[in-house]
Amino acid sequence: MATGQNTEGDANPSQPTLDRTLADFDPVKKPKRNKFAFACAILASMTSVLLGYDIGVMSGANIYIQDDLKISDLQVALLVGTLNLYSLVGSAAAGRTSDRIGRRYTIVMAGAIFFLGSLLMGFATNYAFLMVGRFVAGVGVGYALMIAPVYTAEVSPASSRGCLTSFPEVFINSGILLGYVSNYAFSKLPTNLGWRFMLGIGAIPSVFLALVVIGMPESPRWLVMQGRLGEARKVLDKTSDSKEESQQRLSDIKEAAGIPQDCNDDIVQVQKQSHGEGVWKELLIYPTPSVRHILVCGIGIHFFQQASGIDAVVLYSPRIFEKAGITSSNDKLLATVAVGFTKTVFILVATFLLDRIGRRPLLLSSVGGMVLSLATLGFGLTMIDHSDEKLPWAVALSIAMVLAYVAFFSIGMGPITWVYSSEIFPLKLRAQGTSMGVAVNRVTSGVISTTFILLYKAITIGGSFFLFAGVATVGWLFFYACLPETRGRTLEDMEVLFGSFFKWRSALKDEQRKSAGGDNGGQIQMGTKAQE
Repeated sequence: MATGQNTEGDANPSQPTLDRTLADFDPVKKPKRNKFAFACAILASMTSVLLGYDIGVMSGANIYIQDDLKISDLQVALLVGTLNLYSLVGSAAAGRTSDRIGRRYTIVMAGAIFFLGSLLMGFATNYAFLMVGRFVAGVGVGYALMIAPVYTAEVSPASSRGCLTSFPEVFINSGILLGYVSNYAFSKLPTNLGWRFMLGIGAIPSVFLALVVIGMPESPRWLVMQGRLGEARKVLDKTSDSKEESQQRLSDIKEAAGIPQDCNDDIVQVQKQSHGEGVWKELLIYPTPSVRHILVCGIGIHFFQQASGIDAVVLYSPRIFEKAGITSSNDKLLATVAVGFTKTVFILVATFLLDRIGRRPLLLSSVGGMVLSLATLGFGLTMIDHSDEKLPWAVALSIAMVLAYVAFFSIGMGPITWVYSSEIFPLKLRAQGTSMGVAVNRVTSGVISTTFILLYKAITIGGSFFLFAGVATVGWLFFYACLPETRGRTLEDMEVLFGSFFKWRSALKDEQRKSAGGDNGGQIQMGTKAQE
């Protein structure tokens, strides 16, 4: 059909018609709109720097805090790990908050809360004061973690949603690297000042984020849910690849929100449920088969992301390198910076592959590499533990496997968790569904990071990584069996992929057969175009 249209265009002698056709598909307009969506995604995702910085800086700061405040290993574990549990408060509240006041102002709230938490930690005079600061910062982190991927998914066109929705993980990794650099930079200060500067300096980016986010547009899907169609139409025109896609996206969102297609007023009346009420009943008590499948996938991917041990490696990398035979504090911090640099580089690679290769191939390759590197790291650390003399080959192998593990994590498991969980939930359930995934993510992370010191003392540090390798293997099997590919789909077209758990492949084939035999228009065409 496309060939026939081109032929007609070439044969038509009418120059005005040809000019009008070229204007409709003006190549200059497409990058302009993509740049706007790109900028919105970057600004929203930058809130994830807050979590990354906290994770990275605490890995080094806890050593100096322990020396200065004379606290035990258990108190260190609680200090490091409980932020993830505190963030549950923020992620649980963020779903309802973002439905009430909007995605944009929820991002501003996240920055403001983290700012307060950073100041409290920086000025802490004792362990109890420090834990209060950790609680406040944790609430801010919970807000940021939930809202950044939701906003980015809702503002992105289907053709580049994978790339744009992976930005939160990019900025988490950037924040981790900044935290490591901060450790190294302030380690030269007196012990009682060094860790306070490390933690307190995190207040600076949160102020900047809160200011720049004010200039962002609101999520078009949230605007439609509030009946503000005129504003939503303007945002979609700016963030879509074409005028036709903008109209199609608005039509799909109106359908999902229960607004009649012939209703085109700038302001329309919406049902009370559009503000978030009744969602938990649809998610947990009376879910449809597709919602049940989506919920299992959304929670499962968040669980396995953290249960495979990433926070144990990132938060305790100085201790892991010490166990591997690096004794100099300076060398341990430099090796830790290398971990942060590796994570950041490989997450950038992932952003360019998500919309080209797809979610499933990257995820399965990533987790397979994680299993291999974790098992090899466990082997190397076990050999070092059971040897009375230094084994240079085992030390080198262990360091290489730590770097390989974070590289494999960053190229798939890290970003895809946020991309996948933010795009699969139906519009009405998206905020609360995503917040549930984030809650599971933070609980699992909190358990792992709080108990890691006790774990490796109980089963050896090599044994703990063998355990993580086993968990990652189970995760690979779960992903292979239950998670369908979502590349190129509009957000409103996701539910057709879910509902049959292990039989999703046959359901997808049936849908493709129906599409091939019948309708080849609008939405299917857009998805195909996005995949090319």
